[in-house]
Amino acid sequence: MAPLDVNDPAADQIDDKPMPLLEHLVELRRRLLWSVAAFAVCFVLCYIYSKSIYQILAAPLARVQALKGDQPRLIYTELHEAFITYIKVAMFGAGFLSFPVVSTQIWKFVAPGLYRSEKNAFLPFLIATPVLFLLGAALAYFIVIPLAWTFFAGFEQRGGHGTAQIELLPKVSEYLSLVMKLIMAFGIAFEMPVLFSLCARAGLLTSATLRKYRRYAYVGCFLLAAVLTPPDAISMCSLAVPLVGLYEISVLAARMVEPKPVEI
Repeated sequence: MAPLDVNDPAADQIDDKPMPLLEHLVELRRRLLWSVAAFAVCFVLCYIYSKSIYQILAAPLARVQALKGDQPRLIYTELHEAFITYIKVAMFGAGFLSFPVVSTQIWKFVAPGLYRSEKNAFLPFLIATPVLFLLGAALAYFIVIPLAWTFFAGFEQRGGHGTAQIELLPKVSEYLSLVMKLIMAFGIAFEMPVLFSLCARAGLLTSATLRKYRRYAYVGCFLLAAVLTPPDAISMCSLAVPLVGLYEISVLAARMVEPKPVEI
């Protein structure tokens, strides 16, 4: 069989067949049910192991407390707080585990309406999205969170004669909210090259535009990092510096995928 020539209009066809609106709604319902079912199964699985997952999330703080010679511990002050925290842990884990299934269902619903050349163009973005998110989440968990926790734990003060003791007693719910915020913020921020590349592919912006507004983008990276991270310079710079690097990668990626000018 001869290879597909994507430049041939006759070969670049939509694989889907015309469907009435009702059938499209039925197809959408089926994809949503598969996505919800995948999330529900992952939620149950993550809830069973929610304590272990929470221990993984709490490990950076436990290491900081252990290095200071303290017994690693977190507290909860409301009767239902620990239970709600484990529910949030299960939902957080289920979101990660079910993402491949959910993204596959979205692709199966959208792909039949795309031309073959469009499918080939969007496939790299579909693969890059989870990879970049995991890179951002890994940076937050392995580097940023330990540095931030060490910084915050340094404000503890031992009591003595005429000196009040200042002791760190983090709550389980507040700790989880902060960890999830950091992981999600870094993961979503690392999607910048995908977002700008898609916009460039669609003709909404060009690499020249990104280069023109580079200085303003740098300021925006630091402002965004200040909003998404805890109020300390370590966390802010740990996100802002990679964002600046990702912006430069976005400029290169946009230049590679943007439509080339047609020579007359």
